Amino acid sequence: MTDSPTMTYGGYLRLDDLLSCQEPQTDAHDELLFVIIHQVYELWFKQILHEAALLQRRLEDGNSAGSLHTARRIAKILKTVVGQLDVLETMTPRQFAAFRGELGTSSGFQSAQFREIEAVLGRRAFPASDLRDDARLQAAVARPSMFDSLLRYLDALGFPVPREALDRDTSRPWEPDAGVQKALVSVYADESGPGVEVCEALVDVDEGIQEWRYRHLKMVERTIGAKIGTGGSAGADYLRKTLFAPAFPDLWEVRSQTEEVPVHGA
Repeated sequence: MTDSPTMTYGGYLRLDDLLSCQEPQTDAHDELLFVIIHQVYELWFKQILHEAALLQRRLEDGNSAGSLHTARRIAKILKTVVGQLDVLETMTPRQFAAFRGELGTSSGFQSAQFREIEAVLGRRAFPASDLRDDARLQAAVARPSMFDSLLRYLDALGFPVPREALDRDTSRPWEPDAGVQKALVSVYADESGPGVEVCEALVDVDEGIQEWRYRHLKMVERTIGAKIGTGGSAGADYLRKTLFAPAFPDLWEVRSQTEEVPVHGA
């Protein structure tokens, strides 16, 4: 164990190691910004995965207050991640072009942590090579998603979640379910209960991911236009196809099924 009275700020944060991790490949001024922004993304992705694991445990333990707190933290982190794009967008296309050639086959699509976040949120369709080479992704795809944990939480609160939804093969992609949506209507009808707030916090998380996808797309379009992405990816064209695909479609669909409440005295 470390003798804590002798611990320094730099030692605790391992700043010598941290600050030696930026190794631009060119003399272009803006390459350091590009490296730091993406390294910070990966740190935030690590924290999101850390919080998501806690959120699922709290949901399955029936811890309403803890689930709400953790889901709100994840949503705040996503706001911060999106906000960092404002800094990256201060780099012009010409400034990016000054070092883009040195990126080689590297691409943001290779982020193992972001793929894992997608799996935690419910994505199950990944290229065979990704699953074969990434044990963490394999594990994430095999275990219950965040929405599966939410259904177990709501079932424990007494809402009529269909048994087949609770007992399903969680390694399979989730398909929107009318029975689950009916249960969610019941959740939203009980505005005094904890279920509504927890569901809304997960909607915030879902919206945060969708906002990240949109802003990421616009940043790519702003920087390289319609060019092929680094690593041979389809660039903006691929990102455009991922828009408006919610992680928790039933939580969005139920809004169309919620009855209007008459105003007393109107």
